[in-house]
Amino acid sequence: MSDDIKRIPINELKSEEGARELARSADMKPYLDFMMAGMQEHDTTAQLKAITELPLERRYVWRIASALKWAFADFDDVTVGIDEQTLTPGDFARVAELLKFRPIQFAMFLKALFGEEEMERLMAEAVAAAKQGQPLMASQAGQTSGV
Repeated sequence: MSDDIKRIPINELKSEEGARELARSADMKPYLDFMMAGMQEHDTTAQLKAITELPLERRYVWRIASALKWAFADFDDVTVGIDEQTLTPGDFARVAELLKFRPIQFAMFLKALFGEEEMERLMAEAVAAAKQGQPLMASQAGQTSGV
């Protein structure tokens, strides 16, 4: 996949549908303020304090984690298999395109949140479980060791 990655000037970046709205939402303002202050080499103490005071439900990590929770709340691979067998080639291509970068994004999310070693452990554990066809028990969802 590394052969598919190319450098693109920032002014030529294209964002996904809805990304601009999310980036401009009120909940992202403290993060954007922090990044702007940092890029301008200003003191970021006030911006970091504002982020620290945000309730969990308004945090960036919560938006991602809760979206994943709802996305996979009733997940079962049998139903995915049925769809895989019955999708038209065009619809399958649309789904594949939608998911193209999600594994990379998820790995980067885990690395930023838990660190590289824990991200690698979690991803390796997930791949091993998927290969073995192990179901994930509700009591296991969201658990990490040593974090």
